[in-house]
Amino acid sequence: MKTYRSFTLLSLSVAIFFSGLAYSQDKIAKIVFLHGARSHKSGDHEFKAGSHLLANHLNKQNAVSVKAVVHAGWPSDESILDDADAVIIYADGTKVIKSGWEKMDQLAKKGVGCMMMHYAVHPSITEGEEYFLPWIGGYFKNGESVNPFWAAKILPNKDHQTSHGIGDIHTIDEFYFNIKYSQKMIPLGTAIPTKDNLVRINNIWTKGGYDCEGKPQPLLWGIVRPDGSHGAGFTGGHHHHNWALDEYRQLVLNTIVWVAGKDVPAGGVPTPSISEDELNENLDDYGNKTNRIKLPDPQRLNFTPGSWRDPAAPRPKKKKK
Repeated sequence: MKTYRSFTLLSLSVAIFFSGLAYSQDKIAKIVFLHGARSHKSGDHEFKAGSHLLANHLNKQNAVSVKAVVHAGWPSDESILDDADAVIIYADGTKVIKSGWEKMDQLAKKGVGCMMMHYAVHPSITEGEEYFLPWIGGYFKNGESVNPFWAAKILPNKDHQTSHGIGDIHTIDEFYFNIKYSQKMIPLGTAIPTKDNLVRINNIWTKGGYDCEGKPQPLLWGIVRPDGSHGAGFTGGHHHHNWALDEYRQLVLNTIVWVAGKDVPAGGVPTPSISEDELNENLDDYGNKTNRIKLPDPQRLNFTPGSWRDPAAPRPKKKKK
């Protein structure tokens, strides 16, 4: 009887242990999106709409145990971040993070994942070196990085789980490149800028950008921190209509899940195709200048390339009138 009782208690203990292990593996990861206010023009820098769209797709699927919430700006009650597994910031520069440098640093050092998207990868050099390199593995560096519009053919890193379910992605966006990276940076989505795929040079152009012609540029990257937690940066996300591209959206969703410490399913994070109505949900209000955004047209990739300017070359002299 004593032997039987001991065996029963042992069996019960083993069952409880494996039950607890299974529970921990299936723990719901909390992902917090912090989005910036409106900027630019209707259809561009739609940080609110883009954050809600991505969060909704994470919450609709059941292949990965995650729960996404969306908050405008940095929360005045920072306690909502205390149980976060990942913080995703999609905003103009440091307009959101400027209110939470210390808190985000504490979270990152506790193993909370962090991802910066589009303009949010652009801090000052001091902030980039102190925070962004250890948090996300890279940043847009003043005087070196550039922000042209170009038709990038993004190749996912097939040796990394964020590529699951993803083929090559071809679209136009304001993809920054010549980013300052940590030595531990992992390229997750890479494209090559050339004279033929340049749409136009935007307001920041450098000799470094000029010298990147024909060289692979990680537009989406990640980092595994010393404690095993993850960070990532994505330079796309200027044009809201690109979120309607299934593989573009799925690559970012895969990365967000990875940043939150979850394994990416073999087929990628499930994300059904979206309608034009869904694309237009939660847009910023520009009054009578609010545009209805159309689904991406493949014909937009047909364009006359812009001028690949060498900043070191002398500017042409203006003719006297």
